[in-house]
Amino acid sequence: MLDPRQYKNPSIILAVALLLALWVASGPLTRDGPEVPSREAPAPMRVAVVESTAEPVERLLTLQGEVEPDQVVTVRAETAGRVVEIPVASSEAVRAGQVIARLAMDDREARLRRAEAAVKGRETDYRGAQQLAREGLQAQLRVESALAELEAARADLEAVRLEIAQTRISAPIAGILDRRRAEVGDYVAVGGAVAEVVENNPLRAVVQVPQHRIHQVRPGGSARVAFLDGTLREGQIHYISVRAETATRTFRVEIRVPNPDRTLPSGISTRVEIPVETVLAHRVSPALVSLDDRGRLGIKTVDDDGRVAFHVIEPMRADVEGLWVTGLPERARVITVGQGFVNAGDPVRVTPAAVEAETSP
Repeated sequence: MLDPRQYKNPSIILAVALLLALWVASGPLTRDGPEVPSREAPAPMRVAVVESTAEPVERLLTLQGEVEPDQVVTVRAETAGRVVEIPVASSEAVRAGQVIARLAMDDREARLRRAEAAVKGRETDYRGAQQLAREGLQAQLRVESALAELEAARADLEAVRLEIAQTRISAPIAGILDRRRAEVGDYVAVGGAVAEVVENNPLRAVVQVPQHRIHQVRPGGSARVAFLDGTLREGQIHYISVRAETATRTFRVEIRVPNPDRTLPSGISTRVEIPVETVLAHRVSPALVSLDDRGRLGIKTVDDDGRVAFHVIEPMRADVEGLWVTGLPERARVITVGQGFVNAGDPVRVTPAAVEAETSP
C-alpha cells in the first residue's frame, strides 16, 4: 500500500502538471475542431446606368443688359407762341414730317401781307430805275441801290413765311409720340420742348462684356435677346466699343433687334445670349452631379471594365430638360441610381435605368 505522503513529493506533482499541460496543448492538434469561416469579398454594388451620347451644343456668353430705343428726339419750338392745337395723342404712332402741334398765328399774317406789299413796291422801284438808266436820266448807281432794297424786302418776306411755317411743329422722325411736354394754351418760347418722339424700331440691347471675354464677340455676329415677358428675338451685333470702361473694365456692346410692329418697349432689362463656339456636350439631370474629395463637380460613369469612373465636368447652360455639361466621353454610361454609394474604381453590376425603373416598387 502506497504511503500517502509520497503524493506530496514535489517531483511527482511537477511531473503530473507537465503531463497535463502537454495533453491540453496537444488537444487542438489531435482532435477535429470547428472550421473557421473564410472572409469572401463583398458582391459588387448594383447601379443603374443610362447611355448618353454627346451632341453639338452652342457655348453661350450670357449677359444681363437693358434695351434702349434706336432714337429719342425732343421736339422743340423754333418760334415762340401759344399752343392752339395738338392733333396727336400720347403713345400714338407718327410719321416723319407729320404735324404734332400748332402755334397761334398772332400778327404773323399781317406781317406777311406787309412784307408782300414791300416786295411789290421794291420791284416797281427797281424796274423804274432800270428804265431811267437806259434813257440816261438816272445813274447806274441808283439801279444797284434799288436792287439791294428789293432783295432786302424779299428776305423779309421769306423770314415771315418761315416763321409762319414754324408755327406748324412736325415730327422729325417716325416713331411713337411718347410724351407731350406742352398742352393747348401753354406758351412756348423759342427752343421750348413740345413733345418727345421715340423710335423703337429697331431696338438696341446693350450689354457690358468683361475684358477677358471681349475677344469672343464679333461685329455682325448673331445674338438672342430674351425679354421679361418671355419673348425671344434674334438680333445682330452692330457695335463694339474699342475702349473699356475704366471703373468696370468692360466693353459696351450693342445688339440691333428688329421691332417692326413696335410692340416691344425700350428701357427694360433683358438677357442676351451670344453664341461663341459649338462643342460636344451631354444633357444630364442636375441630381447626378456630385463632388469629389477635392470639391470638383463631376459625373460618375461605368467604364468598359465595369468600374466606376469620375469625370470632372464644366456646366455650359441649363434648360427645362436638364443641364448641358462637357468633360464626359463622347459616349458614356452615366450612373443614375446608386451613384451615392460607389466611388471611383469600385467594381459594379450594371442595370439599365429602364429595367431599374420597372423593377423598383
